[in-house]
Amino acid sequence: MAGRRRTGAGAEAASDRRTRVTVLVALAANLVIAAAKAVGGLVAHSPALLSEAAHSVADSLNEIFLLAALRRSRRPADRRHPFGYGKERFFWSLLAAVGIFVMGGCFSFFQGAEALRNGAHEDFTGYLVGLIVLGVALVAEGVSLLRALHQVRRQGGGSRLRDPALRTVVAEDGTAVLGVTLAIVGMLLHMVTGQVVWEASASLAIGALLVYVAYRLGRDARDQLIGEAADPELSGRIGSLLRAQPEIDSVEALFTMKTGLDSLLVAARIDLVPGLDSERVEEVAMRIKRSIARTVPEAEQIFLDVTDRPAEEARESPAATGERGGA
Repeated sequence: MAGRRRTGAGAEAASDRRTRVTVLVALAANLVIAAAKAVGGLVAHSPALLSEAAHSVADSLNEIFLLAALRRSRRPADRRHPFGYGKERFFWSLLAAVGIFVMGGCFSFFQGAEALRNGAHEDFTGYLVGLIVLGVALVAEGVSLLRALHQVRRQGGGSRLRDPALRTVVAEDGTAVLGVTLAIVGMLLHMVTGQVVWEASASLAIGALLVYVAYRLGRDARDQLIGEAADPELSGRIGSLLRAQPEIDSVEALFTMKTGLDSLLVAARIDLVPGLDSERVEEVAMRIKRSIARTVPEAEQIFLDVTDRPAEEARESPAATGERGGA
């Protein structure tokens, strides 16, 4: 079992290294793109382009949060944190979601509202520069998104999106591609029609898109931070394993909680069949724990509350009279 745990830890470390490279690629792209968008937006006096610059700045800061999450979440357990630091991954992802909402979404709404209220200075040369910047940004964001999607496919498809760092990068890059497309369309329509409402609408749409993505990412991180249970299918497997043990008379309660990306806490209250001595009870408990660990490798913490039911109570129970049901 220790060998399997070491193998699993090695696979997780390799996965983290690939995720770290993906985040660094996205960070490098966003830093360059943010500077280019800011300069282009100031030259073109474009609210949509300035909104996209704020979007890229927010994404850059978020990638720094994600790098911190990858480094800090793998620290070993200690006295103050006996269940480890796995939930740090979700904490930093929550901060990233807040960053997207505040820096990206709110600034985009502000730019759109300002453009509708005051209009925007129209400069064909400046807008041409802005469109070139957005075209380059679209290519760079697309490359970063393809890198993230390649890692998702390499590591098992959509199931790997349970990793909040990788999920955030995919969401950011996908949103960036869509946001740049909206900005291009808004600027082109502004140039063609002379109506700033098109570009202002693009800024508002980018803001709405960022707020929605921030909400989804923040909701997922919140669920993990407050103690989300294991998937129903996994909990069902653990329950079935417990009920299949001949020494277990009934499973009174089963609790699971994700303590990290690849770690799980399992706690069960079980009644044993009557007549087992203390040594036998201890032996059975250890065997059940080993069975759970083999079946569910991510179950790093397993607790059993074991009781030995009196013989009289066992004879009167539904299980003793054949009324247990289909379990």
